[in-house]
Amino acid sequence: MQRSVVKDLEIKALLQQALTDRIDDRELFMKGIDVSYYYEGYSEFKTEEL
Repeated sequence: MQRSVVKDLEIKALLQQALTDRIDDRELFMKGIDVSYYYEGYSEFKTEEL
């Protein structure tokens, strides 16, 4: 079975769960930065400590 690159319902369903309406929340933004750096292998510093 092949998946269509045109039908994006599965991607939309997965992304909808990850979206937030807290776009002005600094703590949430900094947590995203921490997770991004951790994913790249940099876990020496956390943004809350800066």
